[in-house]
Amino acid sequence: MLPVAEELAETLFDLAVPHEDINELVQIGRRVTEDPELLRFLEASVDELVRGMGEVGTAVDLPELDWPSGDLQRCFPVFVFVAALPYTRAYHRARGVPDEVSRRTLADLGRNMVVHRRRYGKLGVQAPWWLTHHFRGELYQLGRLQFERARLGERTARAVTAAGLDATAGTACLDLHIPDFFGPLSPAACDRSLALAREFFARHYPEEKYRAGLCHSWLLDPQLRDYLPEYSNIVRFQERFRLARADAEPSDAEPVQFVFGDPELAVEKLPRRTAVERAVGDHLRAGGHWYIGHGWFPL
Repeated sequence: MLPVAEELAETLFDLAVPHEDINELVQIGRRVTEDPELLRFLEASVDELVRGMGEVGTAVDLPELDWPSGDLQRCFPVFVFVAALPYTRAYHRARGVPDEVSRRTLADLGRNMVVHRRRYGKLGVQAPWWLTHHFRGELYQLGRLQFERARLGERTARAVTAAGLDATAGTACLDLHIPDFFGPLSPAACDRSLALAREFFARHYPEEKYRAGLCHSWLLDPQLRDYLPEYSNIVRFQERFRLARADAEPSDAEPVQFVFGDPELAVEKLPRRTAVERAVGDHLRAGGHWYIGHGWFPL
């Protein structure tokens, strides 16, 4: 189920896996292919991942490898995604997804590994559950933003309906995500992404009529406006959305994780190098909290 060493290295390169990690992953891959038990586990994991390929909202429960080797356990999801790659690419081809979109979407594996190393200082996959959306045809990178095929939940559907749109819980929508390491979140970049998304989904998923674009993020916390200038990219990103609701429970770890790379950093030691770092840290140091905002706009 895995390519031979030379082909595996090329595949990892195509998935934007950091160059420094490729040789070690090829060595670990040999251990997987030479162990019948690990191959059976790999096959079961791939079966779970690709079952119902393209379906929206299907729960995928990748089994966790219970293995004494830390590096193998941390990296095993890499081999699951590599082994599933032919299924993903076949699905993309069947939908007519351009190779460039497919490549940039699946390159999130490499980005995820960079995030893991930034936080823990070693090789691994930060959030395998998140990458299942990419490899199942639910999510696509289109310019600066990622767009996930999704369904309206009950609370957001009520807000959308109250605004006059014909929508109910379960109506098709697009969830917007902001990947790291991809340049500024400028209005021009967002406009381009939205234009690409309208064209992409109309062409490749014409049967799905999306009523709204959604975003669930600490970036939609209105308190950010108290710290950032009105011309900042974050404030202008907020202006695209109508806030359906904000969580009642704080999510202080979210901005700390995404801004500083580690949600467990001590608040009193958070750097103040940029406006966003100062906003996140100063608010927490003053005894405040950050919340996940749930926003939408009509498509």
